[in-house]
Formats: sequence, structure tokens, C-alpha cells
Amino acid sequence: MEQGEVQKEAVFKKYARHVSSRKAQFFLDVGIHFVPGKREGPFIWDIEGKKRLINCHVNGGVFNLGHRHPEIIAALESAMRSVDIGNHHLVSKQKADLAERLAALSPKGMEYVVFGVSGGEAVDTAIKIARKATGRRGVISALGGYHGHTGLALAAGDAKYREPFLSGSPDFLQVPFNDVAALKNRLNPSIAAVIFETIPATLGMPIPDDDYYSQVKRLCAQNGSLLIIDEVQTGLGRTGRFWGISHYGVVPDMIVSAKGLGGGIYPITATILHKDLEAVFHEDPFIHISTAGGADIGCLVAQKVIEISSKDVFLQHVNDLADVFAAGMKALVLRYSKVLSAFRQKGLMCGLKTTSPDLGPLMTKACYDAGLLCIYAGNDTSVVQLLPPLIIDIPLAQEILQRMEKAIEMVEAFV
Repeated sequence: MEQGEVQKEAVFKKYARHVSSRKAQFFLDVGIHFVPGKREGPFIWDIEGKKRLINCHVNGGVFNLGHRHPEIIAALESAMRSVDIGNHHLVSKQKADLAERLAALSPKGMEYVVFGVSGGEAVDTAIKIARKATGRRGVISALGGYHGHTGLALAAGDAKYREPFLSGSPDFLQVPFNDVAALKNRLNPSIAAVIFETIPATLGMPIPDDDYYSQVKRLCAQNGSLLIIDEVQTGLGRTGRFWGISHYGVVPDMIVSAKGLGGGIYPITATILHKDLEAVFHEDPFIHISTAGGADIGCLVAQKVIEISSKDVFLQHVNDLADVFAAGMKALVLRYSKVLSAFRQKGLMCGLKTTSPDLGPLMTKACYDAGLLCIYAGNDTSVVQLLPPLIIDIPLAQEILQRMEKAIEMVEAFV
């Protein structure tokens, strides 16, 4: 056994002993013997340095700008020479500057930002604000949706995640996504908020009707409920616009941003709210805190992330790449109808739907063997999520399509 293989085996054993025995065994069982080592741009290398993957999952948007983007690294290094995480009790220039920029990039009237560390925390914050602002407890979310693994976020997610931890609550209701009638029937005077991912990733990237969110917003307004849009994965340019909800011409009451906001370098999240909602903190501005949320050092990193992601030339590049994938995937769906049934897409928020729930996991392994990191959707295993980094060039996009075709051929031979 070579030195690299010995090192990898040792990592798996240590991980199994001290982090997660079942996860380590799962990857060994399915033949994905991969421990990340070097990572740069759109690529991840195995710790042995032999196998290279093109990261087409980017951890749900964490690595929108690729791994270790040089401008993000430079921003972090610069920040480390002057600041630390700061003190959440005090006024912060870094928080103020980042919040001002996020407000300028958000729909009209969304002028305040509450910072956090994780997407779940940011969703929790949004739900807390909605409850205090409305004096109601109820929350409606999408069946098969996902909003994080923390308290209120977990309760708003699918039963698959909340029930094992006894986190179900009669205050949390769910409706089928993209079903206006179902939402209308569920809304009642106890509902504080409706929360949806603009395009629900864990549900397999279903693309909503063009008028869906305008109708959702209208129903919420009529019921006195707030609309929270979860842009943890669809935000920061992923769909070809800075916010995914911008495609639908709707101004929500709150937007949640996370994952990619820290550039894969420093964890930071933002709950962006309409200016009227800031009043929930007037009576006691210390009623909600996050010790490391919106750390001064993280704010400087996030400033660089949104500087890059909000440029017109950057967003146009995302749309140009989207056209390449649209054409290539359409051809693959036609050519391999035994395996594929549809390609769902909004910009580079993509889902490749297979003909069976069993094929998503098979495609994930085949993609790995073909040199791609892609992961099937947890709540619709017939769909393989395709989230390439937003910074790739056209030749690499074409290479991804070629490698995807190899993966499809492997699955077709198997079935």
C-alpha cells in the first residue's frame, strides 16, 4: 500500500472513531474513497493527489466562486492584519458597511440586516422576527423543503429531518410547492410567515411558475402574513441575477442569505428585512444576539464576495454558461431517454431528473467515477443536483458536459 493510501485509510479510521462512524462506512461501502486534499478554483484533489474532481455541487453554493478564490484569500489576509471577530454588543463599521451594500442590492425597502453564522441560524432569526412582528406563531413551508438543521429552521423543513429529533410542531404546516390553491387553503389568522426557497434544492430543483411568487405575495398580504424567501442557495448570482427572487418581480418581507456569502473562507450569513420590521428590536435592541455572527473579519470577506458577484459582467458570464448547459443537457436528455427525463434550470441552479428514484444515487457514483462531484437531491432522489462554480470558463463547462455524458452512459449500461 502506497503512503497516500495509508494516510487516507488512517483518516477514515480516525473520522469513524471520533466524528461519524456511519458516514465513514457509507462512503467506503459505495466506493467513494475520497478525502479532500488540495483544493483550488473549481477543482478538488484527493489527499493522495491522484484523483481530481470538478466540483459541480459546491456544497450547495458555498463555493460559488470556486475554492480559495485569490481575491477572497487576499481580503481575509488583509482583514486579519487589522480586525478580529469584533464584539456583538458594540456598533461595528464592518457590519454597517456590509449591511449598506446588501441593502443596496436587495429589493426596494429591504434596508436592514441581521447577521449570523449558519443558514439555519439566519432562518431561525427570520422566523423569530416574523413571530414578534405579527404576534402569531404559525409558519407554512414546502413539502420536501429544507431550511437548516437548527431549531425553528428544522421545524420548517421536511419531516425526514425534524421527526427523528422530535422537532415537529403544530405551529408548522407544509404545502406542495408551486401550488397556489394549497397555500390559500392552509393560510389562516394564526400564520406569521410563509417561507420558501426560491427554487427548493433538496426537493430536486423544481422551477416555479412565472406568476407563482406574485400570487404567494398577494395571499400573504391578504392574510397579514410575512413572506420569507430562503436564498441560501439561489442567491449571490447563482441564477444569473444577484437574487433568485428577482426573476419573479416580487419584494418579499425578508431574504435569507448564507453559504456563498463567506466565499468558502469565513462563515457569515444575513437575514435581510424590510425597514418596517426593524421595529421589532426597538423595545430591546439586545433581544437577539449572535456572538460570532457578522464577525468584523467575516464582513470584510463578504464585502469582496458581493463586489465580485454583483458585477454585471459576472452575472452575464453566469447566463452565458447557463446557455451552454441548457443546450448540452437538452441534447443529453433527448439522447438518453432511458435514464433522463428532464433538465431543470434557472441560470446555474440546475437539476438533472432521471427516470427513477434509484438512479440519482447511481448517477452520483457514476459522476464521481467520471471526475465530477455531483450529489442527488435528498428529498427527490431521482434528481441529480448540478451546481457548477460560477467562475468556470466555457471550455470547462463543455468538459463537464462530456464527463456527464460518460456518467450517463455508465448508468445506462447498468440499467
